Amino acid sequence: MKKINLAVVGATGMVGRTFLKVLEDRDFPFDQLYCFASKKSAGEVVVCKGKEYVVEELTEASFDKDIDIALFSAGGDISEVFAPIAASKGVVVIDNSSAWRMDPTVPLVVPEVNPEALSTHNNIIANPNCSTIQAMVVLKPLYEKYGIERVVYSTYQAVSGSGVKGVYDLEEGLKGNNPLSCYPHPIAGNCLPQIDVFLENGYTKEEMKMINETKKILSDDSLKVTATAVRVPIFNSHSESVNIELKSAFDIADVKKCLAEAPGIVLQDDPKNSLYPLAASATGTDPVYVGRIRRDESTDNGINLWIVADNIRKGAATNAIQIAETMLERNLI
Repeated sequence: MKKINLAVVGATGMVGRTFLKVLEDRDFPFDQLYCFASKKSAGEVVVCKGKEYVVEELTEASFDKDIDIALFSAGGDISEVFAPIAASKGVVVIDNSSAWRMDPTVPLVVPEVNPEALSTHNNIIANPNCSTIQAMVVLKPLYEKYGIERVVYSTYQAVSGSGVKGVYDLEEGLKGNNPLSCYPHPIAGNCLPQIDVFLENGYTKEEMKMINETKKILSDDSLKVTATAVRVPIFNSHSESVNIELKSAFDIADVKKCLAEAPGIVLQDDPKNSLYPLAASATGTDPVYVGRIRRDESTDNGINLWIVADNIRKGAATNAIQIAETMLERNLI
């Protein structure tokens, strides 16, 4: 792949630092790298591929530089202001916030699922919600082979999904301090059936993200989707129990084969030997892990799955960098 000039916006945050780590791990082919953050973080030094970079304050002039792709992870408010500025100057923005995900003019992309969506954009591409990304990698091969009538998500999401404040709350809670800097209740020793704010329909914003993003990524507004999202007291990697009603009959062995051969998936399904996806072993890796695959005996063509992935890597940084890689591979930039 050709080398490009790259920017990381929000370079000192949890996902921003993971951007730098994944760029190094995957040996992404960049020439120049620019790191931007808030005025408070300007002057900090970050490292990528053994080289030190001084973080610059993000301003409207930041994108006057020769930049091909900018990876954004600085929050929706920042993206709403600065992504259009970057885009207007010819920079392709890959944004990790929720600001652009449901904009009909902005592609919402998981490279293993809908890379064709990258062919049309206005210099802004949205990275889906972390819990949606890992589910999509598994649902897509089943959608193509069997068709899907209905999806029921139940998520068990790590505190790293809330950023440094969520990690702090759990760390302090485990010490017996139980601060409330991030959550409405102590997270240590608890499961909180609330991620983000509640909406008028009784769902949380996180749950509706999963519902709406699933339909957009699969380009199927008729798909029936519901979700319950729960924050659990682990530091990293999200787990999901997913119940799916397929449109056609299936054999469990064929389902396992279908998933094992799909891109981005590692099948871990040997319950007799207690082999199934675990958050602890997924952390620090890029694949999506699936196991506990079994027939739902309460309904025709129903199946249950257990899906786990590192929410900071595949659920954020890695997926965004895979989008950039796909654009280079397809000569879209």
